[in-house]
Amino acid sequence: MKIVILVKQVPEADKVAVDPETGTLIREGVASILNPYCEYALDQAAKLKKDNPELNIEVTAISMGPPQAKIALLRCLELGADKAYLLSDRKFAGSDVWATSTAIKEGIVGLEPNFDLILAGKQAIDGDTAQVPAETAEQLGVPQITYGVDVVITDKRVEVKRETETGYQILSTKMPALVTMSKGSNIRRIPSMQDVLEARKKPLKVVSADDLNIEESKVGLSASPTQVDKIFAPPAKSGGQIIDGSDPKAAARKLFDYLKENKFLRA
Repeated sequence: MKIVILVKQVPEADKVAVDPETGTLIREGVASILNPYCEYALDQAAKLKKDNPELNIEVTAISMGPPQAKIALLRCLELGADKAYLLSDRKFAGSDVWATSTAIKEGIVGLEPNFDLILAGKQAIDGDTAQVPAETAEQLGVPQITYGVDVVITDKRVEVKRETETGYQILSTKMPALVTMSKGSNIRRIPSMQDVLEARKKPLKVVSADDLNIEESKVGLSASPTQVDKIFAPPAKSGGQIIDGSDPKAAARKLFDYLKENKFLRA
């Protein structure tokens, strides 16, 4: 059985620079980490592999990004992935969520065409769009279940416990399928020293657009239907006004006067 994990590298810094011409993040020179929600997907894959030894599960991690994204994929290998692919090419630069899902879809078809299950984090902490996994499932023509917290495989079907605003749902679908993972009972594990050493022996291959026969017109900034008009940092919030409460009556009067002066109260 083949499980594909879609992962993303995200900037480690709290603040990143933005290219004023293209409106895209400048990732060169910025350290990357593995998106935390992707780690939950990896943890789920590791649990499935442990709980179903008879399925002989192989876990493959796939990401799209600059060369430095190999650091995130190495982390995947440390956390239990058996092999990893990095889709890296200047032709991918500036891709929006649709162009990204196009490249990832082509990567899956070209590298792991016989997959049974795709797991991904529910969203990335840098963009928070939560669109790439859904659009990848759409392009692959497979069913998808979002916000999963636990996954069980039975008789060529996947059963998913997913979180909702009011509780949980249990949904089931045939495989191949795609499931996005929330936290749930999954944990962000710390690999052992043995895991770290073994990861260096596992295959990690960089794949270009030409390797996958992806047409340049289908990826990158020019192929992205959404364009960023402007990116800017929100204004810093002030510290507010503190009212000394040592004298409750005086504090109440001061608060009342403030609310009245700012027209929060009617006279």
